[in-house]
Amino acid sequence: MLQCNVVRFFPPNQEEEKEDFDNDEEEPNYDPSWPHLQLVYEFFLRFMESADFQPSLCKKHCDQKFVLQIMSLFNSDDPRERDMLKTMLHRIYGKFLGLRSFIRKNINYIFLRYIFEGEPCNGVAEFLEILGSIINGFAVPLKQEHRYFLLKVLIPLHKPRGIATYHAQLAYCIVQFVEKDPSLTEPTILGLLKLWPKTNSAKEVMLLGEIEEILDIIEPAQFKKVMLPFILKCSRKAVSSLNFRLPNERCISGITST
Repeated sequence: MLQCNVVRFFPPNQEEEKEDFDNDEEEPNYDPSWPHLQLVYEFFLRFMESADFQPSLCKKHCDQKFVLQIMSLFNSDDPRERDMLKTMLHRIYGKFLGLRSFIRKNINYIFLRYIFEGEPCNGVAEFLEILGSIINGFAVPLKQEHRYFLLKVLIPLHKPRGIATYHAQLAYCIVQFVEKDPSLTEPTILGLLKLWPKTNSAKEVMLLGEIEEILDIIEPAQFKKVMLPFILKCSRKAVSSLNFRLPNERCISGITST
């Protein structure tokens, strides 16, 4: 039922991604067929959440091919559909243990194509929300693959022009990693400093806010390792930035609270 009514192909998005830091005024694109799609999605979710649901009986239907079809739908322009898909993929991740690694790896691939090949992806924020919950359940010490995901995928996600649409979810994932493994503080902050914008003051404020969240949860010993490059970056930008007062205040706040 789901494959017949929901799975479909989305044409390539020809619009160039914009650095829009004020998305509240932008009108979302709503799919006119949403009432029908919503009915199918809700039926499937109630089926999965039923007390009688047995994952072992559904394995041959809910396989890797099905998961890829679901993940491709995250390119929908309709935020209501993406929100429903987020819940559905999260349920699949929780119910089917054998698909967990596959789902994480494919989110990884989607992000890498988005970052380095410029492939459009409307569902970055929703994928990050799913990951935020997944990261929260990671066992300590973190596996090498999880550390790699932070350093090689999540930190580079600060590069794309559309970061404003998903920065809150991205920052949450970053903070979750650092909170679980304080040794990741240094490579994380140094990675963010390398990606610091030269002329975009709005993006600077976003990154300063993210670093401030990290500083709130780390120990002084960890801050000492990044103190010099962090202060140098903040002091230089505080002098040159058109919005210099806020970076300066954030810099001082970060130092005095650690």
